Amino acid sequence: LMCRALVSSASRPREESWLKSLFVRKVDPRKDAHSNLLAKRETSSLYKLQIHNVKPECLDAYNKLCQEVLPKIHEEKHYPCALVGTWNTWYGEQDQAVHLWRYEGGYPALNEVMSKLRQNEEFTEFRKARGNMLLSRKNQLLLEFSFWNEPVPREGPNIYELRSYQLRPGTMIEWGNYWARAIRFRQDSNEAVGGFFSQIGQLYMVHHLWAYKDLQTREDIRNAAWHKPGWDELVYYTVPLIQEMESRIMIPLKISPLQ
Repeated sequence: LMCRALVSSASRPREESWLKSLFVRKVDPRKDAHSNLLAKRETSSLYKLQIHNVKPECLDAYNKLCQEVLPKIHEEKHYPCALVGTWNTWYGEQDQAVHLWRYEGGYPALNEVMSKLRQNEEFTEFRKARGNMLLSRKNQLLLEFSFWNEPVPREGPNIYELRSYQLRPGTMIEWGNYWARAIRFRQDSNEAVGGFFSQIGQLYMVHHLWAYKDLQTREDIRNAAWHKPGWDELVYYTVPLIQEMESRIMIPLKISPLQ
């Protein structure tokens, strides 16, 4: 027993030292808001994630309506808002549309866009027609992690995976510190599109957006990460932070800047 205690005692400092090395930057969550510690400092962009569950018989009409109306409204210069990507879920919840928007200038930009849209008759008619096609809808306001790529338009064809994680309350700082290191393992094939965390809506939510040529390429890239020294340890220490997780495989619509 004494021998075992000595071994345990000797290994503990090494383990603690290794754990500390994982934290790229140490932050105290009591000294500042999580959003200020984890988000990009050089930009004030705010993101909105919309998820619409469409009546099965209406999905084609819904897509056609979105592709006709959304570009005309949101590509106008006086709207400080840009469509980042728009998709249908392929594997995951069926008959589902996912939209990701960027608001340059944060909450003031969001308020400006919402105010202008309320006065836009075409958008009002669009919302009425769209509403008749939906079973349910929800949205979240998000900030982007400082260590992830900025989502920029890309050529296709690609499939996209949206991996959504419900974290245990109080663990967002830990998640950010681990993933600031983990993202380095997932850059070789340019698959990382964007990483976000929720500010309004369901809280302690993280979304990672990835792009792949096809499902087999996704499998190959994910398997290759396990052969890189250090990836397995990072996964081991982030899994306990998760309460629930979901993966959506999505296909972009024709109007999506992310193809």
